[in-house]
Amino acid sequence: DITNNQVQINSLAPALSPVDVEKQVTFPVETALAGIPGLEYTRSLSRNGFSQVTAVFSEKTDIYFARQQVGERLAEAERTMPAGVKPRMGPISSGLGEIYMWAVHFKPAAERAQSRPGEPGWQRDGSYLTPEGQRLRTELERSAYLRTVQDWIIRPQLRTVPGVAGVDVIGGFEKQFLVQPDPAKLTALNLSFSDLTEALERNNVSRGAGYLERNGEAYAVRAAGRLESIADIGNVVVATREGVPIRIR
Repeated sequence: DITNNQVQINSLAPALSPVDVEKQVTFPVETALAGIPGLEYTRSLSRNGFSQVTAVFSEKTDIYFARQQVGERLAEAERTMPAGVKPRMGPISSGLGEIYMWAVHFKPAAERAQSRPGEPGWQRDGSYLTPEGQRLRTELERSAYLRTVQDWIIRPQLRTVPGVAGVDVIGGFEKQFLVQPDPAKLTALNLSFSDLTEALERNNVSRGAGYLERNGEAYAVRAAGRLESIADIGNVVVATREGVPIRIR
């Protein structure tokens, strides 16, 4: 490998356009890196919701020293960026960098074969039924499902391949659950947004309760408390009034 020493900084900003990413994320990162000993130049790439800055150092610069300096500068730059944007250094890799790019998508309309009712695949009403039983009716839902497949099925397997230093993901929509409370109802129940937030955090944790010994064997006791669906979120108890639980739903 005859490539130079370099450090790659990746930032995710899903709500920003390429122009906003360049102004609010990429430019602050490049400005913060200026003046690091051994830095020769930087190059950048700004896409929809994604920023990538590559800092190239001289051959005499120790790569671990360079990463330490970059990390310190990023901590300062992060304060000036939009909320939720956190620049992160990529794994130690050479200038060969990203050597392969792929896209995950559904089959084109001309190649789609309708599945039998209840079987995974395209349905007669135009929706897509996933193997998990979820029916995707809108383009947003389908894009979010493709992102989930990429993040939780394809990416973990590729990271186990020898020689793969990292896998970057762009595009699609990360699956999220949005809780939008009614301020009037919160006021009527004497509750605040903080009460709602704390209730969700308390009920989204799996806890261990030790173990039980029986006949020379130990059984672990564990309470699975992670929220996995809209129904789980709706059943969360925020408070009680006169012995009656007040749930999010």
